[in-house]
Parts: sequence; structure tokens; C-alpha cells
Amino acid sequence: MNKELTSEQREQLLDVLKARFEKNIHRHGGLEWEKVQTKLAANPEKLWSLHEMERTGGEPDVVEYNLENDEYIFYDCSAESPKGRRSVCYDRAALEARKKHKPENSAMDMATAMGIELLTEEQYRTLQRLDNFDKKTSSWVQTPADIRELGGAIFCDYRYGKVFLYHNGADSYYAARGFRGSLRV
Repeated sequence: MNKELTSEQREQLLDVLKARFEKNIHRHGGLEWEKVQTKLAANPEKLWSLHEMERTGGEPDVVEYNLENDEYIFYDCSAESPKGRRSVCYDRAALEARKKHKPENSAMDMATAMGIELLTEEQYRTLQRLDNFDKKTSSWVQTPADIRELGGAIFCDYRYGKVFLYHNGADSYYAARGFRGSLRV
């Protein structure tokens, strides 16, 4: 798979990211787009991952800056779980364990292929403090090993003014459940 963007794709993506950044200042108060863009220019492979996040409906935006590591952190900020990443089970083991009606992919495999990570429960809760997401959908989040070893996986959504954490069999999949990712640049 070619992980390089054409100059036109890069330019279009940067325009979209800049417009989203400027429209949603409350997500990243105090940060400057020029510094984010400079960091992106120095890391073209990260631009490819952001392009994949955008292509699959994630609407990535900067939500954090890690001063210690000098990293900008992007999360998927689409109102609902990204459309191009729904109807997937949790991971490869869950996908292979299904005997009938297998989904096309798993959240963990898709995230790895895109060069991103699933949000953790903590990151998901941080995201929900910025806006309200997943009011009609839900999103797989990173599952602790002890839960996964028992065949389960966890997901979150936003209902009744609260973030809810649930469990399900890792091999389950639903049209309204996808996953949100993060990318460090």
C-alpha cells in the first residue's frame, strides 16, 4: 500500500485540518496552527495517517499538546463514530473466532493499518469534555488484557448527559459501533 500523499492530497488535507482547527478553538486553546503545520510537514507519514482518519470519516483535530515530548495529539472528532470504521469486531482473534457472518475487518487491525491507536477509556472521557460525541453510536476503546483474555472488549458512548463504558464479546459487531483513534505528531 502506498503511504505517500500526492502534493494535491497533502494540500487539500492541510486545508481541511486548518479549517477544522480554526472552527474548533475550544478543543485546543492556546495552540497555534502554524506550529502544528510545521510539525506535520516534518512527519509526512503522519499526514498519511491523518488522511486515512479523514477518509474514513473521523474528522481528526488537535485535542492535546504534550510539552514533554513536543507532540500534538489528534483524536477523531466526528459527531458519531466514524462511518468508514463501523461494523467491525474488536481484534483479529475475535474476527478469526467467528464461525458465521464475519465482519470485513477488526478495529485493531484497521487502526494498525492506518498508523493510529484506538482511544483509551481515559482519552474517550477527555474527548467528551470537549464536546458530546457518539450520541447515537458507540466506539470500541482499548481493552485491558485481563478483560480481553476472557473474550470481552469494551466500548463507550454518550447518553443521558453521561459517558457510559460497556462490555461485549470481542467478536460482536454492530452497524452503529466503530472506533475512534488517536495520532501523535
